[in-house]
Amino acid sequence: MSRHLQARIESYPLTRAFNISRGAKTAADVVTCIINSNGVIGRGECVPYTRYGETVDGVLKDIEAFADAIASGTTRQELQSAMPAGAARNAIDCALWDLEAKLTGTRVSTIACRALVRPVPTAVTISLGDPADMADQARAHASQKLLKVKVGTSDDRARMHAVASAARGAEIILDANEGWDESNIREHLLLAAELHIGLIEQPLPAGKDEILAHIPHPVPICADESVHTLADLESLSDRYDAINIKLDKTGGLTEALLMRDRARELGFGVMIGCMVGTSLAMAPAVLLAQDADWVDLDGPLLLARDRQPGLVYSGSLVSPPTAALWG
Repeated sequence: MSRHLQARIESYPLTRAFNISRGAKTAADVVTCIINSNGVIGRGECVPYTRYGETVDGVLKDIEAFADAIASGTTRQELQSAMPAGAARNAIDCALWDLEAKLTGTRVSTIACRALVRPVPTAVTISLGDPADMADQARAHASQKLLKVKVGTSDDRARMHAVASAARGAEIILDANEGWDESNIREHLLLAAELHIGLIEQPLPAGKDEILAHIPHPVPICADESVHTLADLESLSDRYDAINIKLDKTGGLTEALLMRDRARELGFGVMIGCMVGTSLAMAPAVLLAQDADWVDLDGPLLLARDRQPGLVYSGSLVSPPTAALWG
């Protein structure tokens, strides 16, 4: 059985600028991996992330450099030790899952999920801006059950008040994207508790989060940039209450499934998150999210156009992928 790997860069414009504490973006630049086995095609998508030293050109080259290994029959399991975790491995891993499903006629959900798959509620993201703008965004999504609110400045009190007042019926996750520090974290945590915030994601920079082991957590705190793979989990148990699993960090669904299960054993809450990508990138994550505590897979909703066919979003719910999309 011959296998041929190809990869390409694609760009999908956003409906509006997406702002976080580290900067803004106006398009989702993704790398798509395609593995063809005698006319049967498996696909995977990744989103290179500059925070982790990745570029779209570099990730494209890393994927293409693995073409000979794929042609020679490298498996998903062998891929885990042959490539480091990150966006490139994610695209190849997910393409191999998709290819296996199509070659065997067995949906990925049958292998990866413990029960029949169903639509899951996903957060909708409120981009970082001034308090009035963020309140307007929150009001526009006030019917959603879960909002993920981008913060991460030296003083986010006005933003927190504005969003909490504008969306009183929604659970709110605050995502600071490493933007707080020891001088303001206690104040922000206490205000978050007063406002009944449900979760705070990565308040401090990765590697500079020791203080989290020594201060109260009036609101649960979730690791994102501090956690990438299975090997990171045990060292974070005294600092975080939950972890955010993203396929572009874990290097694919194969590692992410192991990581989810180990996180549960260690007592962590589990969020399934994403970079800003298309439905092809979200599809395997929707399966991973079937028993998550929080789901943040709204990437396609931020796009001016998505892949077709794409995932189906209805109200607060995102449905599992059809076979025509992935898996």
